[in-house]
Amino acid sequence: YHWYPQVDGADDAFAAYRAAFFDREHDEYAACVQPAWLTGDMAGDFVREHFAMPGASAAVDKALRLDSTVMLVDDPVKRVDNMTMAWGLEARTPFLDYRVAELSARIPAQFKLPDGGKYVLKEAARKVIPSEVIDRPKGYFPVPGLKHLEGATLGWVRDLLLDPSQDRGLFNPTMLDQLLTNPQSQLTPLRGSKLWQLAALNLWLSEQGL
Repeated sequence: YHWYPQVDGADDAFAAYRAAFFDREHDEYAACVQPAWLTGDMAGDFVREHFAMPGASAAVDKALRLDSTVMLVDDPVKRVDNMTMAWGLEARTPFLDYRVAELSARIPAQFKLPDGGKYVLKEAARKVIPSEVIDRPKGYFPVPGLKHLEGATLGWVRDLLLDPSQDRGLFNPTMLDQLLTNPQSQLTPLRGSKLWQLAALNLWLSEQGL
């Protein structure tokens, strides 16, 4: 991921990871929610404690360990499993074989970032896979509407967040007005829409009957 080079070699691995990966600083979170929902910096505390665990000395290894044991499990792997099983398919993830994962973890940190983080894998694969396959541009599955809200999608988000029946006393009205006034400029460091995040949370709470 693009945040690993930003973390690599950092004197303060936690601060570098936070700046590159967190959607918002705790102060912004505090400004976004009503006082009743204010808590300590739980996300920051979680990552700080995870980075302090023994077994990973290099900054990039701390980030990789966190992502592979927490983020990977609850985000891309879960999404792949949900989408394939919804259509009766059984996905396979050979790179997550524990032997591959353990070998990858033992590779020195300086070899984990070149060539988009796939230097070792690509060089090993050149013996059996043509270079035009290995070096082709990576494909993505973007969802533009979730980055740049406009048209019907923006209207749906606005209706959802301003619906009195959906008001849980969760969001700060002033911050919500700011996001709705200029949604295109309100993006997270990972280039996601901050407004969409609020709408997704509100929708999830509704579906859970909360």
